[in-house]
Amino acid sequence: MWEGRKMPKTHRFTAENYSEVGELIKKTKDAKLLKKLEVLQLRMEGYKNAEISKITKYSKSRVNALICIYANSGISYFEKENRIGGNRRNLSYEEEKEFLETYRRQAEQGRIIETGAIEKAYEEKVGHSIGGSQIYYILRRHGWRKVMPRSKHPNKASDEAIKASKKLT
Repeated sequence: MWEGRKMPKTHRFTAENYSEVGELIKKTKDAKLLKKLEVLQLRMEGYKNAEISKITKYSKSRVNALICIYANSGISYFEKENRIGGNRRNLSYEEEKEFLETYRRQAEQGRIIETGAIEKAYEEKVGHSIGGSQIYYILRRHGWRKVMPRSKHPNKASDEAIKASKKLT
């Protein structure tokens, strides 16, 4: 297994590296991480990048990048959670909650709160413009809901009754 093929001079791996990757392969349950570790294991067994690319269905450049990451950063890069994307919020949940506190107090006093005013204050706080729906996401995340004053009184007279009363005067 390890004593198989010769490694090129650019990246030399030891038996310790091989066992380190093998242990992480045994521990992991993440399929994507497992595939990345398989690239490293195959490289340490002496396969060339083109061969690894065919086996793992990664491009040659991705195979090379993973090997370089391991050579420069070690196994710690692969042990940590490497998510890109996901939480792209400008403020943490606690900071958002603190930001909305003044508006919550106003709402409890019965004032009408408009999202336009919240959006302007939020943009000032973060220092740049934001998307149109971002304020709505923040409000929903903190349990706010859209409550509007009713458009007409439930006991309002019908239009005919109003016209009739106008004719009487």
